[in-house]
Amino acid sequence: MEEKIQERAAEKTISQSFWELVRFALIALLIVVPIRVLVAEPFIVSGSSMVPTFSNGDYLIVDKISYRLGDPKRDDVVIFRYPGDTTKFFIKRIIGLPNETVDIKGNEVTITNAQNKEGFKLLQPFVKNQANNDTHFELKDDEYFVMGDNRSASSDSRYWGAVKRSLLTGKAFLRLLPISQIDVLPGSYSQEDKL
Repeated sequence: MEEKIQERAAEKTISQSFWELVRFALIALLIVVPIRVLVAEPFIVSGSSMVPTFSNGDYLIVDKISYRLGDPKRDDVVIFRYPGDTTKFFIKRIIGLPNETVDIKGNEVTITNAQNKEGFKLLQPFVKNQANNDTHFELKDDEYFVMGDNRSASSDSRYWGAVKRSLLTGKAFLRLLPISQIDVLPGSYSQEDKL
């Protein structure tokens, strides 16, 4: 009789443990999945197109909610789906905004827009590796011109065109690795603060 009671207690404990585990997993999924889909997502930098700002293997957290609430800004470091193959994700810096004209001569970038009909030259202290370009690009309503900080080794809008707003995933919010470079809003820079 005592053995049957112990067996039932053991079965009940196993059954309770199983259902507690299932309940915990469901609660975790209900919390984690919406955050991952709507708010933040991990991203690992692959390649050298953003050197020296980001290196191959840097581990970032992408802020996915900011662009649902507001517009991307010039100099934001963004993660987006590559227009040539939307299964791939790229990281670059926004240089040109919708309805602007981007002119590149050598390494000098000039932006022309409704507020600056004569154009203004971008300050680019984050660029260490120069490139020699001659590019003229006119952006439409929902397009962004993006470039890597490592201009001589970046495949970007100079070669494959603008990125549509719908392809932007989010902006770099947090660098977690390497530990020596943990940073909030890594790579952030603002032209407006310098003008």
